Amino acid sequence: MGLLRPPRAVIRGDISWALQAALDRRGLGPVVGVDEAGRGACAGPLVVAACVLRPGDGAKLPELADSKSLTPLARDRVYERILRRALDYSIVVIPPAEIDVQGVHTANIEGMRRAVAALSQRPGYVLLDGFRVPGLPAPSVPVLKGDRAVACVAAASVLAKVTRDRIMVGLHAEYPVYGFEVHKGYTTVEHRTALAEHGPCEAHRWSFANVASAAAAHGLHPPRRVLLSAAALRAEVATGTHVVAAAGAGTPVMRENGASADDELQGARGGARVS
Repeated sequence: MGLLRPPRAVIRGDISWALQAALDRRGLGPVVGVDEAGRGACAGPLVVAACVLRPGDGAKLPELADSKSLTPLARDRVYERILRRALDYSIVVIPPAEIDVQGVHTANIEGMRRAVAALSQRPGYVLLDGFRVPGLPAPSVPVLKGDRAVACVAAASVLAKVTRDRIMVGLHAEYPVYGFEVHKGYTTVEHRTALAEHGPCEAHRWSFANVASAAAAHGLHPPRRVLLSAAALRAEVATGTHVVAAAGAGTPVMRENGASADDELQGARGGARVS
């Protein structure tokens, strides 16, 4: 017998949690939602969360929505309510050092596997925001804009976002010149200016093109093994700056070996595959 898949959710206007409800009705629960925060940032960790809500809990969390659409105060309120109501949840923090070694896409996939594995109960179905993740312990479906269509994915997005934002506020106390408490490690004008003036710090992702270029401009060496992204390697060619030289003697820096369409996609967000 083939794998039973839920009917496709149709979203019209206001948020609907129809997909999760369909899975619960068919006895395919517990349904786990998985999402991440910080994939596109060039500093700080990647945070992945998995969350299991009771059937119907989406309607009992009236402010629940995609974490990016909520104000910080609303996110904090929803975060606390999710912690109280969730049947199960897990939060995985992937530090910049791990991202630099693996590439952000690989680190993200691995983080999602770890978040699901850390749950106290085995899931019946896993719903993911946007793309497939192989190697999960249950059937899974990627949902386009899942944090707007699936209650448990939206809950996971809030858990990941609030956790990461709090980490970035803590990093501001350690590295105050970068303004982490404001931009949370994303590449804003303020952050670019700080990188140009001070160069990167330990909390940055040295595999990202803008960080590698800023390091080279300041003659700084990566503090760890680094997998340069496709974007960082393209920056070498475009600017004539030998980014790899910034590693210095004795610091392993891996270069991209071959460029596929998947490498280009990953490199745009920082992490080309190396074969």
